[in-house]
Amino acid sequence: MSAYLLLKWMHILSSVALVGVGFGSAYYLYFINRTRNVAAIAEVARLVVRADYWFTAPAILVQPITGFAMVSMSGYSWKEPWLLGTYALFVLAGVCWLPVVWMQIRMAKIAADCKNELPQKYWQYARMWERLGMIAFPAMLIVFGLMVFKSGT
Repeated sequence: MSAYLLLKWMHILSSVALVGVGFGSAYYLYFINRTRNVAAIAEVARLVVRADYWFTAPAILVQPITGFAMVSMSGYSWKEPWLLGTYALFVLAGVCWLPVVWMQIRMAKIAADCKNELPQKYWQYARMWERLGMIAFPAMLIVFGLMVFKSGT
């Protein structure tokens, strides 16, 4: 296997982990929040934080490393329009993800410490968490499209 194909394989796997775990975590936390079951919310929020540490964060590191290496090896210009779009959207998703991680940690702690009804602060975090996800996930889907179609090349 060539170095390029190994990098490509790592890039694809990390993108699947990044977006797949992100979608899965968002799905479960979004819907468990609608139950208002504090114990269930606490457990799902704890697992969402764990998933970000175990899968999402490493994938975020692997993505640019493998991507930049493949661009260097492929002969593409760093200024290809599809690459510029990819860089911008990846950064946009990251700017959304950083506060989401902080909120998820806070939400998990609030839920773990709560026995009856979650306080208003939890629901404020949950609303902002959803809004940021509504920006980050479409950005990553567009990145997938840019990677596949490469401006029609």
